[in-house]
Amino acid sequence: MSVVIKEVVTSKQLSEFINFPLALYKNHPYYVPALSFDEKATLSKKNPAFDYCESKYWLAYKNNKIVGRVAAILNKAYIEKWKHEYVRFGWIDFEEDIDIAKALLTQVENWAKELGMKAVHGPMGFTDLDYEGMLVEGFDQLGTLATIYNYPYYPKFLETLGYAKDVDWVEYKITLPKEVPEKLEKLADIVKRRYNLVVAPIKKAKEIKQYAGEIFHLINTTYADLHGVVPLTEKQIVSYTNQYFSFIKPDFVPLVLDSTGKLVAFAVSMPSLSIALQKAKGSLFPFGLLHILKAMNKNNLGDLYLVGVDKAYQGKGLNAIVMHELTKTFLKHKIEYAESNPELELNKSVQAIWQYYDATQHKRRRCFIKHLN
Repeated sequence: MSVVIKEVVTSKQLSEFINFPLALYKNHPYYVPALSFDEKATLSKKNPAFDYCESKYWLAYKNNKIVGRVAAILNKAYIEKWKHEYVRFGWIDFEEDIDIAKALLTQVENWAKELGMKAVHGPMGFTDLDYEGMLVEGFDQLGTLATIYNYPYYPKFLETLGYAKDVDWVEYKITLPKEVPEKLEKLADIVKRRYNLVVAPIKKAKEIKQYAGEIFHLINTTYADLHGVVPLTEKQIVSYTNQYFSFIKPDFVPLVLDSTGKLVAFAVSMPSLSIALQKAKGSLFPFGLLHILKAMNKNNLGDLYLVGVDKAYQGKGLNAIVMHELTKTFLKHKIEYAESNPELELNKSVQAIWQYYDATQHKRRRCFIKHLN
């Protein structure tokens, strides 16, 4: 039976698009589902990224059954900044049948050609804070809230269909020490005294929200030269602030300030929600929220999502302050292991952070690219 591709044009189809992986990965031990309402907010026109993006979504059918999905994104801000006339693909999932993968990607490629683009690359999202990078190593490791999990046949099919490596991200599993490393503590103290820096005395989530704008502006400058990054707009910053900064745990987000009170370094981390999200199965109700609240308060695994240092202070040891604060927090909350989440494989300055820990690279993910004739 041949593969039939249909464009997503109704709200019912969008719900089917969002929920398809729940069936494809049902009871999978390592797959972590996204929350459906988050996915809907990202994929709907309410997403502020549509101020500079266009998108199309498709579902693949065999025998009237959904067997695959893919999104295609034209990010005009990316093209303007990087001068690469590429269309992105993302949200790609399919059953183990190369004809399904081929039909989906052909749809993306044809749209890219219609737009006069020269290549297709992905998986990538609308912004660098969306899911990106297909898993190519670490299929036996638990996924995280911030990353894609996929079956091992995905990258094999892409390579067969003419896609090659564009860039890789690596991830580390960090075993926390029983106490804060003495060398790290000494270095953090030296750097604070040398540059007259302090850690913001945050006690409540609403106090962190006051710094949210500064955090995202620092992300814009710190991450500006990383692969495919496009600066967040003010509208996106407000949206992300409202979406994520209301339930964050204060001591998991250390903020480093200079003598004037300006934010110069930060980290965003949380207790892992992986197991809770598996139990929630994509929904907060009726019991998903309870699983998440429990994970936020009792957990032996942490997730490190973002670290940023003002360019004026890079290479001056501020990472030591951030990691010193995070290590204290993790030990206080009895967290034994932490996930680094993706970092570019050539980003040695970030990977140098792990020298104070027992860290093992356990995952690798890839952005693939195919140049069009």
